[in-house]
Amino acid sequence: MSIKTVDSFRFAGKKALVRVDFNVPLDDQYRITDDSRIQGALPTIGKILKDGGAVILMSHFGRPKGQPVEKYSLKHVVKHLSDLVGQQVQFVSDCIGPQVEHAVAALRSGQVLLIENLRFHPEEEKGDKAFAAELAGLGDIYVNDAFGAAHRAHASTSVIAQFFPGAKCVGYLMAAELQNAEKVISHAARPFTAIMGGAKVSDKIELIERLLEKVDHLIIGGGMAYTFAKAQGGHIGKSLVEEDKLDLARHLIEKAKAKGVNLALPVDSVIADRFSNDADIEFASNDHIQADWMGLDIGPKSIEQFKTIIEESKTILWNGPMGVFELSKFEIGTRAIADAVVEATAHGAFSLIGGGDSAAAVAKFNLTDQVSYVSTGGGALLEYMEGKELPGVKAILD
Repeated sequence: MSIKTVDSFRFAGKKALVRVDFNVPLDDQYRITDDSRIQGALPTIGKILKDGGAVILMSHFGRPKGQPVEKYSLKHVVKHLSDLVGQQVQFVSDCIGPQVEHAVAALRSGQVLLIENLRFHPEEEKGDKAFAAELAGLGDIYVNDAFGAAHRAHASTSVIAQFFPGAKCVGYLMAAELQNAEKVISHAARPFTAIMGGAKVSDKIELIERLLEKVDHLIIGGGMAYTFAKAQGGHIGKSLVEEDKLDLARHLIEKAKAKGVNLALPVDSVIADRFSNDADIEFASNDHIQADWMGLDIGPKSIEQFKTIIEESKTILWNGPMGVFELSKFEIGTRAIADAVVEATAHGAFSLIGGGDSAAAVAKFNLTDQVSYVSTGGGALLEYMEGKELPGVKAILD
Protein backbone atom coordinates (compact mmCIF):
# COMPACT_ATOMS: atom_id res chain seq x y z
CA MET A 1 0.00 0.00 0.00
CA SER A 2 1.47 3.34 -1.05
CA ILE A 3 0.44 5.86 1.57
CA LYS A 4 2.06 9.10 2.65
CA THR A 5 3.60 9.12 6.10
CA VAL A 6 4.96 11.97 8.23
CA ASP A 7 8.31 11.37 6.50
CA SER A 8 6.72 12.90 3.36
CA PHE A 9 6.49 16.32 5.04
CA ARG A 10 8.70 18.92 6.67
CA PHE A 11 6.75 20.47 9.52
CA ALA A 12 8.92 23.56 10.17
CA GLY A 13 6.63 26.53 10.86
CA LYS A 14 3.53 24.33 10.43
CA LYS A 15 0.81 23.34 12.86
CA ALA A 16 0.15 19.62 12.60
CA LEU A 17 -3.34 18.47 13.58
CA VAL A 18 -2.73 14.92 14.79
CA ARG A 19 -5.52 12.42 15.43
CA VAL A 20 -4.25 10.08 18.13
CA ASP A 21 -5.90 7.29 20.11
CA PHE A 22 -5.56 8.23 23.79
CA ASN A 23 -8.48 6.02 24.81
CA VAL A 24 -6.50 4.59 27.72
CA PRO A 25 -7.74 2.74 30.83
CA LEU A 26 -7.87 4.68 34.12
CA ASP A 27 -8.26 3.51 37.71
CA ASP A 28 -10.62 5.07 40.30
CA GLN A 29 -8.08 7.83 40.97
CA TYR A 30 -7.92 8.73 37.24
CA ARG A 31 -4.43 7.22 36.95
CA ILE A 32 -3.47 5.58 33.66
CA THR A 33 -3.08 1.81 34.06
CA ASP A 34 -1.78 1.11 30.53
CA ASP A 35 -0.11 3.89 28.53
CA SER A 36 0.85 1.85 25.44
CA ARG A 37 -1.40 3.88 23.14
CA ILE A 38 0.19 7.12 24.31
CA GLN A 39 3.68 5.61 23.97
CA GLY A 40 2.73 4.58 20.43
CA ALA A 41 2.10 8.21 19.42
CA LEU A 42 5.42 9.57 20.72
CA PRO A 43 7.56 8.94 17.58
CA THR A 44 5.12 10.92 15.42
CA ILE A 45 4.94 13.77 17.93
CA GLY A 46 8.74 13.74 18.18
CA LYS A 47 9.22 13.93 14.41
CA ILE A 48 6.97 17.00 14.09
CA LEU A 49 8.66 18.81 17.01
CA LYS A 50 12.14 17.96 15.70
CA ASP A 51 11.21 19.47 12.33
CA GLY A 52 10.24 22.70 14.10
CA GLY A 53 6.48 22.27 13.92
CA ALA A 54 3.77 22.62 16.54
CA VAL A 55 1.49 19.72 17.50
CA ILE A 56 -2.26 19.85 18.12
CA LEU A 57 -3.46 16.50 19.46
CA MET A 58 -7.08 15.34 19.26
CA SER A 59 -8.60 12.09 20.47
CA HIS A 60 -11.76 10.37 21.65
CA PHE A 61 -11.90 8.94 25.16
CA GLY A 62 -14.50 6.41 26.32
CA ARG A 63 -18.18 6.64 25.43
CA PRO A 64 -19.49 9.92 26.89
CA LYS A 65 -22.50 9.90 24.50
CA GLY A 66 -22.07 13.37 23.05
CA GLN A 67 -21.77 15.41 26.23
CA PRO A 68 -19.02 16.36 28.73
CA VAL A 69 -18.37 13.72 31.41
CA GLU A 70 -15.65 14.30 34.05
CA LYS A 71 -14.51 10.68 33.91
CA TYR A 72 -13.81 10.97 30.17
CA SER A 73 -11.95 14.28 30.15
CA LEU A 74 -8.58 14.13 28.42
CA LYS A 75 -7.21 16.44 31.13
CA HIS A 76 -6.49 13.21 33.05
CA VAL A 77 -3.72 12.29 30.58
CA VAL A 78 -2.01 15.71 30.49
CA LYS A 79 0.51 15.16 33.31
CA HIS A 80 1.64 11.74 32.08
CA LEU A 81 1.79 12.94 28.48
CA SER A 82 3.87 15.96 29.56
CA ASP A 83 6.34 13.66 31.34
CA LEU A 84 6.66 11.47 28.23
CA VAL A 85 7.04 14.36 25.79
CA GLY A 86 9.51 16.17 28.05
CA GLN A 87 7.63 19.46 28.19
CA GLN A 88 4.42 20.87 29.62
CA VAL A 89 1.62 19.91 27.25
CA GLN A 90 -0.99 22.65 27.01
CA PHE A 91 -4.64 21.69 27.39
CA VAL A 92 -7.87 23.37 26.38
CA SER A 93 -11.23 22.20 27.72
CA ASP A 94 -13.04 21.99 24.37
CA CYS A 95 -12.14 20.90 20.86
CA ILE A 96 -13.87 23.62 18.82
CA GLY A 97 -14.86 27.25 19.42
CA PRO A 98 -13.15 30.57 20.26
CA GLN A 99 -11.26 29.23 23.30
CA VAL A 100 -9.61 26.54 21.17
CA GLU A 101 -8.90 28.90 18.27
CA HIS A 102 -7.20 31.32 20.69
CA ALA A 103 -5.03 28.53 22.14
CA VAL A 104 -4.03 27.38 18.65
CA ALA A 105 -3.22 30.93 17.53
CA ALA A 106 -0.90 31.32 20.54
CA LEU A 107 0.83 27.97 19.91
CA ARG A 108 4.49 28.28 18.90
CA SER A 109 6.83 25.92 17.06
CA GLY A 110 8.04 23.16 19.35
CA GLN A 111 4.92 23.28 21.56
CA VAL A 112 2.20 20.69 22.08
CA LEU A 113 -1.51 21.32 22.66
CA LEU A 114 -4.07 18.66 23.59
CA ILE A 115 -7.71 19.53 22.93
CA GLU A 116 -10.65 18.03 24.82
CA ASN A 117 -12.40 14.73 24.04
CA LEU A 118 -13.94 14.88 20.56
CA ARG A 119 -16.87 12.71 21.68
CA PHE A 120 -18.10 15.42 24.03
CA HIS A 121 -19.74 16.62 20.78
CA PRO A 122 -22.31 14.25 19.17
CA GLU A 123 -21.17 15.50 15.74
CA GLU A 124 -17.92 13.52 16.05
CA GLU A 125 -19.50 10.06 15.90
CA LYS A 126 -22.11 11.25 13.38
CA GLY A 127 -19.32 12.18 10.96
CA ASP A 128 -20.68 15.73 10.74
CA LYS A 129 -19.01 17.68 7.93
CA ALA A 130 -19.36 21.13 9.53
CA PHE A 131 -17.78 19.83 12.76
CA ALA A 132 -14.94 18.26 10.72
CA ALA A 133 -14.42 21.56 8.90
CA GLU A 134 -14.16 23.42 12.21
CA LEU A 135 -11.55 20.96 13.46
CA ALA A 136 -9.68 21.20 10.14
CA GLY A 137 -9.35 24.96 10.61
CA LEU A 138 -6.98 24.34 13.53
CA GLY A 139 -4.06 22.89 11.53
CA ASP A 140 -2.00 23.15 8.35
CA ILE A 141 -1.31 19.42 7.91
CA TYR A 142 -3.55 16.52 9.02
CA VAL A 143 -1.88 13.43 10.47
CA ASN A 144 -3.92 10.33 11.34
CA ASP A 145 -2.03 8.19 13.84
CA ALA A 146 -5.10 6.62 15.49
CA PHE A 147 -5.16 3.07 14.16
CA GLY A 148 -7.49 2.02 17.00
CA ALA A 149 -10.16 4.31 15.51
CA ALA A 150 -9.34 3.81 11.80
CA HIS A 151 -12.40 1.58 11.30
CA ARG A 152 -14.73 4.40 12.37
CA ALA A 153 -16.09 6.84 9.76
CA HIS A 154 -16.12 9.69 12.28
CA ALA A 155 -15.55 13.40 11.74
CA SER A 156 -11.94 13.40 13.00
CA THR A 157 -10.88 10.07 11.47
CA SER A 158 -12.16 10.22 7.90
CA VAL A 159 -14.42 13.19 7.07
CA ILE A 160 -11.78 15.76 8.07
CA ALA A 161 -9.22 14.53 5.54
CA GLN A 162 -11.09 16.08 2.59
CA PHE A 163 -10.16 19.54 3.94
CA PHE A 164 -6.42 18.78 3.54
CA PRO A 165 -5.82 18.07 -0.17
CA GLY A 166 -2.12 17.35 -0.55
CA ALA A 167 -1.50 17.93 3.16
CA LYS A 168 -2.55 14.67 4.83
CA CYS A 169 -0.64 11.60 5.91
CA VAL A 170 -0.46 8.82 8.49
CA GLY A 171 1.79 8.81 11.53
CA TYR A 172 4.44 6.23 12.36
CA LEU A 173 2.09 4.14 14.52
CA MET A 174 -0.58 3.87 11.82
CA ALA A 175 2.07 3.02 9.21
CA ALA A 176 3.57 0.31 11.44
CA GLU A 177 0.13 -1.19 12.15
CA LEU A 178 -0.69 -1.44 8.44
CA GLN A 179 2.76 -2.80 7.56
CA ASN A 180 2.62 -5.52 10.23
CA ALA A 181 -0.97 -6.51 9.42
CA GLU A 182 -0.05 -6.71 5.73
CA LYS A 183 3.00 -8.84 6.54
CA VAL A 184 0.73 -11.42 8.19
CA ILE A 185 -2.24 -11.36 5.83
CA SER A 186 -0.35 -11.13 2.51
CA HIS A 187 3.27 -12.19 3.06
CA ALA A 188 3.17 -14.83 5.79
CA ALA A 189 6.07 -17.29 6.06
CA ARG A 190 4.83 -20.84 6.56
CA PRO A 191 3.68 -22.64 8.57
CA PHE A 192 1.18 -19.86 9.35
CA THR A 193 -0.83 -20.33 12.55
CA ALA A 194 -3.74 -18.20 13.71
CA ILE A 195 -4.88 -18.44 17.34
CA MET A 196 -8.45 -17.30 17.93
CA GLY A 197 -9.86 -16.96 21.43
CA GLY A 198 -12.45 -14.92 23.24
CA ALA A 199 -16.07 -15.45 24.14
CA LYS A 200 -18.03 -15.65 20.90
CA VAL A 201 -17.69 -17.20 17.45
CA SER A 202 -20.07 -14.51 16.19
CA ASP A 203 -17.48 -11.77 16.92
CA LYS A 204 -14.89 -13.49 14.72
CA ILE A 205 -16.93 -15.20 11.95
CA GLU A 206 -15.65 -13.10 9.05
CA LEU A 207 -12.07 -13.26 10.25
CA ILE A 208 -12.17 -17.04 10.74
CA GLU A 209 -13.71 -17.46 7.27
CA ARG A 210 -10.92 -15.38 5.70
CA LEU A 211 -8.16 -17.04 7.72
CA LEU A 212 -9.26 -20.47 6.51
CA GLU A 213 -8.19 -19.27 3.05
CA LYS A 214 -4.74 -18.32 4.34
CA VAL A 215 -3.48 -20.37 7.30
CA ASP A 216 -2.01 -23.83 7.83
CA HIS A 217 -3.26 -24.12 11.42
CA LEU A 218 -6.22 -22.44 13.16
CA ILE A 219 -6.26 -22.85 16.93
CA ILE A 220 -9.56 -22.14 18.69
CA GLY A 221 -9.73 -21.43 22.44
CA GLY A 222 -11.70 -19.38 24.93
CA GLY A 223 -15.47 -19.42 25.31
CA MET A 224 -16.05 -19.88 21.58
CA ALA A 225 -14.51 -23.39 21.77
CA TYR A 226 -17.61 -24.71 23.59
CA THR A 227 -19.85 -23.77 20.68
CA PHE A 228 -17.65 -26.01 18.51
CA ALA A 229 -17.70 -28.77 21.15
CA LYS A 230 -21.50 -28.74 21.36
CA ALA A 231 -21.81 -28.59 17.57
CA GLN A 232 -19.98 -31.93 17.49
CA GLY A 233 -22.36 -33.48 20.00
CA GLY A 234 -20.34 -32.82 23.14
CA HIS A 235 -21.77 -32.24 26.64
CA ILE A 236 -20.48 -28.85 27.82
CA GLY A 237 -22.38 -28.32 31.08
CA LYS A 238 -22.96 -24.63 31.83
CA SER A 239 -20.10 -23.46 29.60
CA LEU A 240 -20.64 -20.46 27.36
CA VAL A 241 -22.35 -21.41 24.10
CA GLU A 242 -24.01 -19.65 21.17
CA GLU A 243 -26.91 -21.96 20.41
CA ASP A 244 -27.71 -20.11 17.18
CA LYS A 245 -24.14 -20.63 15.88
CA LEU A 246 -23.94 -24.43 16.08
CA ASP A 247 -24.58 -24.84 12.35
CA LEU A 248 -21.94 -22.18 11.64
CA ALA A 249 -19.42 -24.06 13.78
CA ARG A 250 -20.13 -27.27 11.84
CA HIS A 251 -19.74 -25.33 8.56
CA LEU A 252 -16.34 -23.98 9.70
CA ILE A 253 -15.17 -27.48 10.67
CA GLU A 254 -16.12 -28.77 7.21
CA LYS A 255 -14.56 -25.77 5.46
CA ALA A 256 -11.26 -26.33 7.32
CA LYS A 257 -11.26 -29.97 6.16
CA ALA A 258 -11.97 -28.93 2.57
CA LYS A 259 -9.15 -26.35 2.64
CA GLY A 260 -6.68 -28.73 4.26
CA VAL A 261 -6.38 -26.49 7.32
CA ASN A 262 -5.61 -28.08 10.68
CA LEU A 263 -8.47 -26.79 12.88
CA ALA A 264 -7.13 -27.39 16.39
CA LEU A 265 -9.89 -27.44 19.02
CA PRO A 266 -9.26 -27.91 22.75
CA VAL A 267 -9.57 -31.51 23.96
CA ASP A 268 -9.81 -30.68 27.66
CA SER A 269 -10.68 -27.81 30.00
CA VAL A 270 -10.22 -26.45 33.47
CA ILE A 271 -13.82 -26.56 34.71
CA ALA A 272 -15.32 -24.73 37.69
CA ASP A 273 -18.52 -24.95 39.71
CA ARG A 274 -18.93 -21.18 39.52
CA PHE A 275 -17.45 -18.09 37.85
CA SER A 276 -15.08 -17.09 40.63
CA ASN A 277 -11.46 -17.22 41.74
CA ASP A 278 -12.75 -19.12 44.79
CA ALA A 279 -14.46 -21.79 42.67
CA ASP A 280 -13.74 -25.49 43.00
CA ILE A 281 -11.94 -26.69 39.87
CA GLU A 282 -11.37 -29.97 38.05
CA PHE A 283 -10.09 -31.09 34.65
CA ALA A 284 -12.53 -32.55 32.14
CA SER A 285 -12.67 -33.67 28.54
CA ASN A 286 -14.23 -30.90 26.43
CA ASP A 287 -17.12 -33.11 25.36
CA HIS A 288 -17.87 -34.48 28.85
CA ILE A 289 -18.29 -31.49 31.18
CA GLN A 290 -20.69 -32.28 34.00
CA ALA A 291 -24.08 -30.59 34.07
CA ASP A 292 -23.57 -27.80 36.64
CA TRP A 293 -19.94 -27.00 35.81
CA MET A 294 -18.44 -24.66 33.22
CA GLY A 295 -15.19 -24.56 31.25
CA LEU A 296 -13.13 -21.45 32.05
CA ASP A 297 -9.70 -22.28 30.62
CA ILE A 298 -8.03 -24.79 28.32
CA GLY A 299 -6.64 -27.89 30.05
CA PRO A 300 -3.11 -29.39 30.12
CA LYS A 301 -3.58 -31.72 27.12
CA SER A 302 -4.83 -28.80 24.99
CA ILE A 303 -1.89 -26.67 26.13
CA GLU A 304 0.60 -29.32 24.98
CA GLN A 305 -1.24 -29.83 21.65
CA PHE A 306 -1.30 -26.06 20.94
CA LYS A 307 2.30 -25.45 22.07
CA THR A 308 3.58 -28.04 19.59
CA ILE A 309 1.78 -26.31 16.71
CA ILE A 310 2.87 -22.79 17.75
CA GLU A 311 6.52 -23.62 18.32
CA GLU A 312 6.80 -25.09 14.80
CA SER A 313 5.20 -22.00 13.19
CA LYS A 314 6.92 -19.24 11.22
CA THR A 315 4.03 -16.73 11.30
CA ILE A 316 1.63 -16.36 14.22
CA LEU A 317 -1.47 -14.20 14.57
CA TRP A 318 -3.02 -14.25 18.05
CA ASN A 319 -6.38 -12.66 18.81
CA GLY A 320 -8.24 -13.53 21.99
CA PRO A 321 -7.42 -15.32 25.28
CA MET A 322 -7.72 -19.04 25.96
CA GLY A 323 -9.74 -18.57 29.16
CA VAL A 324 -10.84 -16.09 31.78
CA PHE A 325 -7.25 -14.88 32.26
CA GLU A 326 -8.39 -11.89 34.36
CA LEU A 327 -8.93 -14.42 37.19
CA SER A 328 -5.57 -15.89 38.28
CA LYS A 329 -7.07 -19.38 38.66
CA PHE A 330 -7.91 -19.45 34.94
CA GLU A 331 -4.90 -17.68 33.42
CA ILE A 332 -2.68 -20.75 32.98
CA GLY A 333 -3.83 -21.58 29.43
CA THR A 334 -3.44 -18.02 28.15
CA ARG A 335 -0.05 -17.73 29.86
CA ALA A 336 1.14 -21.00 28.30
CA ILE A 337 0.08 -19.85 24.82
CA ALA A 338 1.84 -16.50 25.38
CA ASP A 339 5.01 -18.34 26.42
CA ALA A 340 4.81 -20.58 23.33
CA VAL A 341 4.42 -17.53 21.06
CA VAL A 342 7.46 -15.93 22.74
CA GLU A 343 9.46 -19.14 22.28
CA ALA A 344 8.55 -19.34 18.58
CA THR A 345 9.44 -15.65 18.13
CA ALA A 346 12.84 -16.24 19.74
CA HIS A 347 13.43 -18.95 17.11
CA GLY A 348 12.66 -16.61 14.20
CA ALA A 349 8.86 -16.64 13.84
CA PHE A 350 6.97 -13.40 13.20
CA SER A 351 4.25 -12.90 15.84
CA LEU A 352 1.46 -10.34 15.65
CA ILE A 353 -0.66 -9.90 18.77
CA GLY A 354 -4.07 -8.61 17.75
CA GLY A 355 -4.88 -5.87 20.25
CA GLY A 356 -7.65 -6.01 22.86
CA ASP A 357 -7.51 -8.86 25.39
CA SER A 358 -4.50 -10.49 23.71
CA ALA A 359 -2.48 -7.29 24.12
CA ALA A 360 -3.69 -7.04 27.73
CA ALA A 361 -2.58 -10.63 28.33
CA VAL A 362 0.98 -10.21 27.02
CA ALA A 363 1.20 -6.96 29.02
CA LYS A 364 -0.02 -8.74 32.19
CA PHE A 365 2.68 -11.39 31.77
CA ASN A 366 5.36 -8.77 30.91
CA LEU A 367 5.98 -10.32 27.49
CA THR A 368 5.17 -7.35 25.23
CA ASP A 369 8.82 -6.83 24.26
CA GLN A 370 9.30 -10.52 23.43
CA VAL A 371 6.84 -10.77 20.54
CA SER A 372 7.25 -9.17 17.11
CA TYR A 373 4.40 -6.65 17.23
CA VAL A 374 1.47 -5.83 19.51
CA SER A 375 -1.36 -4.00 17.76
CA THR A 376 -3.00 -1.04 19.50
CA GLY A 377 -6.26 -1.53 17.60
CA GLY A 378 -8.37 -4.60 18.31
CA GLY A 379 -11.46 -3.79 16.24
CA ALA A 380 -9.56 -1.98 13.50
CA LEU A 381 -7.09 -4.83 13.09
CA LEU A 382 -9.90 -7.41 12.88
CA GLU A 383 -11.69 -5.43 10.17
CA TYR A 384 -8.46 -4.93 8.22
CA MET A 385 -7.71 -8.66 8.46
CA GLU A 386 -11.26 -9.41 7.28
CA GLY A 387 -10.45 -7.48 4.11
CA LYS A 388 -12.64 -4.49 4.92
CA GLU A 389 -11.70 -0.96 3.90
CA LEU A 390 -10.82 1.22 6.90
CA PRO A 391 -12.38 4.71 6.53
CA GLY A 392 -9.47 6.35 8.36
CA VAL A 393 -6.97 4.85 5.90
CA LYS A 394 -9.08 5.35 2.76
CA ALA A 395 -9.43 9.06 3.59
CA ILE A 396 -5.64 9.50 3.49
CA LEU A 397 -5.34 7.56 0.21
CA ASP A 398 -8.05 9.73 -1.39
